[in-house]
Amino acid sequence: MHPKIRLFGIPNCDSLKKAKVWLDNQGIAYEFQDFKKSPLTPSQLKNWCNQVPWETLLNKKSTTWRALAPGVQASVKDQSSACTVLLEYPSLVKRPVMWSADSQTVIVGVQPELWASLIEKTGT
Repeated sequence: MHPKIRLFGIPNCDSLKKAKVWLDNQGIAYEFQDFKKSPLTPSQLKNWCNQVPWETLLNKKSTTWRALAPGVQASVKDQSSACTVLLEYPSLVKRPVMWSADSQTVIVGVQPELWASLIEKTGT
């Protein structure tokens, strides 16, 4: 059976590790996509931005954001410019991102209550 849940992030991220542990403890099968090895596509990112605000996806608290040139930071003003930067610097995506193949629902960050609701909807 093909997992209905896909988890996106980078392996060494503590938040991603929490999501994996939570899914494993629930007995939920999932696929993992490492942003660095298998980058997001523009269509994936656009789909996510249609469901959650781009401000939610862009992690301005990250070391990657703080390391960006001030001009690059200042260029992020709307969904289009945010997507451009997120595609170039995938470490800026707030993690984890959980996506349901059934409902096309996206949940960003560590949110066990929402994860449980999503799992319930997918019947996983």
